[in-house]
Amino acid sequence: MRLRPLCFLLVLALATLGCASAPPPEEPPPPAPPVEEPIRNTLRWSTASEVDNFGFDVFRSLSEEGPFERVNSETIPGAGTVDTPTRYEFVDTEIEPDRTYYYYVESISLQGEREQFTPIIKAPPKGPGTEQPNGAASAGEDEESH
Repeated sequence: MRLRPLCFLLVLALATLGCASAPPPEEPPPPAPPVEEPIRNTLRWSTASEVDNFGFDVFRSLSEEGPFERVNSETIPGAGTVDTPTRYEFVDTEIEPDRTYYYYVESISLQGEREQFTPIIKAPPKGPGTEQPNGAASAGEDEESH
């Protein structure tokens, strides 16, 4: 602890005596070019509580009627058995900006039973003039929670 005040006094003394001269200030580097965020759809959902929940899989389609294909490479881990709310999120970056996508989330129990957890969620195109530039879609707290 004593070393810090001593260093400060030494630097202050050198600067006062003119022994230490600071180099002229450098010009700041030019600003970095803006980074384009990837186009994506973000799905968010929550549970009020969970019983024997192994996890979730996310399915996507180009049509509300399907066919739907699983898009997550690994199951999104569930919380097991809890009495507290839990929030989840999945980001799909493998999309084209001019297409509408449809998603749903499927829950998987510890026993391997699968059940559609959310209704089908529509994610509109991300082209100019869209209201949700990052494709946020959610099965909110007003939706049925398991």
